Formats: sequence, C-alpha cells, structure tokens
Amino acid sequence: MIIGNLFQQLYTMTDSVIVGQAVGESALAAVGASYALTNVFISIAIGGGVGASVLTSQAFGRRDYHRMKRFISTALFTFLAVSLLLGGFGLAFSGQIMAWLRTPASILDDAAVYLNIYFLGLPFLFMYNVLSAMFNALGRSKVPLYLLIFSSVLNVGLDLYLVLTLKMGVAGVAWATLIAQGVSAVAAFLLFARELRAYDAPSAVCFDVRELKNMARVALPSVFQQSTVSIGMMLVQSVVNSFGAETLAGYSAAMRIESICTVPMAAVGNAMSSYTAQNIGAGEYSRVRRGYPVSYTHLRAHETRHDLGCRLLLEKKKNARDSGEYRIPPSH
Repeated sequence: MIIGNLFQQLYTMTDSVIVGQAVGESALAAVGASYALTNVFISIAIGGGVGASVLTSQAFGRRDYHRMKRFISTALFTFLAVSLLLGGFGLAFSGQIMAWLRTPASILDDAAVYLNIYFLGLPFLFMYNVLSAMFNALGRSKVPLYLLIFSSVLNVGLDLYLVLTLKMGVAGVAWATLIAQGVSAVAAFLLFARELRAYDAPSAVCFDVRELKNMARVALPSVFQQSTVSIGMMLVQSVVNSFGAETLAGYSAAMRIESICTVPMAAVGNAMSSYTAQNIGAGEYSRVRRGYPVSYTHLRAHETRHDLGCRLLLEKKKNARDSGEYRIPPSH
C-alpha cells in the first residue's frame, strides 16, 4: 500500500514537473493553486473507501460472502452518487471557489481550467479509491498497486504528449490525469467484478439502505479524519495564494515533497484498518494485538528514514550555499 500511495502522489508530481519545465512558473502556480482543494476530495475518496472496506473486511473474515457483496455494491453506488454530486457542484462553482482561495488574477483562468477538468474526472477518482480499498479488504493489495503503476506510466506519457507535442499547457496535464485515472478505474472495476465471481454466494441486492446506515457509521468518521488536515491546508493555501504566482509556485513544489513524506503514515493506517477488520470478523483478536506493535515499528522506521534524509539534504544545500556553489536561478 505504501508503494501504491507513492505512485498515486506521482500523478500530481508529474503534472507539476512537466508543466513547470515545459510551460513555466505561471503554469506551475496554476496547477498548484487548487492543490489543497483537490487533496480534500482525494481524502474524502480515500476515507470513504477505508470506512466502507472495514465492514467488507469483517464480512470477508466471517466468510459471510452474501453480505460482503451487499456492502460492496452499496458502497459503489453510494460513492458514485457522491462523486457526481461533488463534481457537478465543483463545475458550477469552480470560478467562485478559486476566487475564495485568493488565486492570483494572472493565473486564475488557467487554474479554473485545471480545476474544471479535475471535477470531470472526480467519479473515476472516487471509483478507483473505493475499489482499491475493497481489493485491500479482500487481501488483494497487489492489484491496486499494479494498476497504479500502469496508470502512472500512462499519465507520464500522456503528459509529455499533450504538453510537449500538442502544446496544451495546463489543460494537457489535467486531461492526462483524467484519462489515466479513467483507464485505471475501469480496469479496476472489471478486475474486481471477476474477483467477486470467485466467492460462492447468492446475488446481492444492488443497494441496501440498512447497510448504507451501517457503513455511514464507520465511513463518515474516516472521511472527516482523512479530510480534516486537507481542509486546514486549504485555508493555508488561500493565504499563500494571496502572495502571488511566484510564491505559489514555490509552495506548490514544496507541498509535493511534503505529501510523499506523509504517505507511509496514511498507508500503514489504512492497511491496519483492513487487517484489524478481517481478524475481528474471523474472531482472531490475538492477531490484532500482535499487529499493532508491528505497524508502529514500521512507522517509526519510516519517520527515522525521512528525518535523516531531510537533514542530509538541508545540510548539503547549506554547505553548497556557504561554499558559493549554490545559486538561486534568475526569474524570467
């Protein structure tokens, strides 16, 4: 899951690197202007998927495959509807949203174009993340990983083609992300449908209001937990946006690096949700107790590695600056 989440971050990093190098600072700022806002929607999708997968994991652990299929179908229909509502709202008010975020006037049009295309692809984003959580609930975490690797490579290729060859600029990176996510979501759905056929159980009702209520009790806290930090960062972004495109471009680049550092924490937490739910469903409480110390050990190892890496990079940059080797490139 950690590797998969890293590839998911590669989407936005690729967009930023290619558009920043090929188009310029203003284009990088336009892509980064809505970064915190798009992270809110990603957090809602991930949180909803993790919350829904908890009940799916418990049913899977109990070998109650009929109810498991009912949870899955209810979750898919629910989050498809949520993504369509959020996407429609975003398309209708994207310009106003960017104004609320104090986006500089010089990049407002490009930022709105990027955000509109992003909202068009919101159903694909939600469907992929929910399906990915369901794969994890069934212990098949390698499938989402392979799909993410494929879609990340596809995204890079489309970025290069649409931005460098077709000169589509900010719109090019947005369309590249939408297409790559769309292909990944459709492939995930087809693979998951085939996976479900392996579990012998009567056909489940497509949508069950009672199961939706059960799912909401678990999913809503997960959604709020996942999105709270992103909402706070959106408020910070509105302040950064007011300083202009140059500052925003630098902030955007730094946030891409910061997002990579937080990947292990989110991935280990989400993995433990599925692991714990599966074992509770199977009545294996001793495995739950053994799993938590292991997860904390993994997190501590990642924290230590990131801390040392950042310290070494900062020390290297400081030494280069002191020796006169480091120069800030002139702005164009």
